Amino acid sequence: MKRIGLTILVLAFAGWTAPSSAWEDGPAQVRNCTWCHGMAGQGYTVAPRLAGQRPDYLESQIKSFREHTRDNPFSKQYMWSAVAAVGPLEARDLAVYFASIAPKPASDGDRQLAARGRTIYLEGIPEANVASCYACHGPNAEGVRDIPRLGGLAFPYLKMRLEQWSQGYHSGTGTPMPTVARSLGPAEIDALASYLSFVR
Repeated sequence: MKRIGLTILVLAFAGWTAPSSAWEDGPAQVRNCTWCHGMAGQGYTVAPRLAGQRPDYLESQIKSFREHTRDNPFSKQYMWSAVAAVGPLEARDLAVYFASIAPKPASDGDRQLAARGRTIYLEGIPEANVASCYACHGPNAEGVRDIPRLGGLAFPYLKMRLEQWSQGYHSGTGTPMPTVARSLGPAEIDALASYLSFVR
């Protein structure tokens, strides 16, 4: 059993290439982040990619974990305690560090749904009063300021986040996402998450 676990660990580490001297050059907390988010911050399924993410967004999310306003089950179980000792200066250092790493698209969605997802992203769903996503997240889902980059994030994470918004989590953060997500059905969520996973 130990041999199997070691093999999985070695394969997981071999799958990602960290920046040179990543742990030495980055903030002290980087190594803790890599256990879930990958050695180069590229993410693992529902642990999102941090590489290339908007630094203002990363910083704001660390703050929301610390203040318990990002309140979904995964956040409560893992992130609340993970950032409990991370102060504002450390949060900024982590955000700038991960934002500087080139992101890789997960490309793990359903390609057959991607075209529908692209239409939703660019045009919204007028009949459901859903605005286009690009109005806030940019034409290539690159994000702006504290609005996150969505392009290339993993399908399971994107789907989970949209479902969490629709279930009322994070409603205290002041964003329009709970309202938007509640207007999306399961098929629209799958299509949108699939499309975004392929965006570079």
